Amino acid sequence: MQIIKRFLILTFVVAIAAISASAQLPSVTLKDMSGKPVDSSTLSNDGKPYIISFWATWCKPCIRELNAIHENYPDWVDETGVKVFAISIDEAQNATKVKPMADARGWDYEILLDQSGDFARAMGCQNPPHVVVLDGSGKIIESHSGYTEGSEEHLIELVRKCIAE
Repeated sequence: MQIIKRFLILTFVVAIAAISASAQLPSVTLKDMSGKPVDSSTLSNDGKPYIISFWATWCKPCIRELNAIHENYPDWVDETGVKVFAISIDEAQNATKVKPMADARGWDYEILLDQSGDFARAMGCQNPPHVVVLDGSGKIIESHSGYTEGSEEHLIELVRKCIAE
């Protein structure tokens, strides 16, 4: 059993390393808020860093994190040009809650739906909240799960570091 666990962990690490080493996101069909398909491999920010946040309407830490980012987002955009893609992993029966929740909170992010969870899995997200920070070329700088109050400051520091390099 221990050998199987080690093999699975190694496979996961190699998969993440392969994603990180490439400047190409996996190609999965997402939906925008109007229901139009969006290929995940086309997510970008015109050569500037961007953040992908996997979240769900039922995930309280996800909402706290996106609210915390929202408080600073206009300043972040002005300073760095960063863009946030908030990818909901809600299944189809909860997908109708996504837009009203985002609108009620005034989130200015590009909200996309990953109802199958295929993009989240391809990006190593097992549990939300999960955040991926990418440089302007699409290379993963950091990927982590969980949220603690104030950790949004770490995100903008990573973005600032990308801009400075």
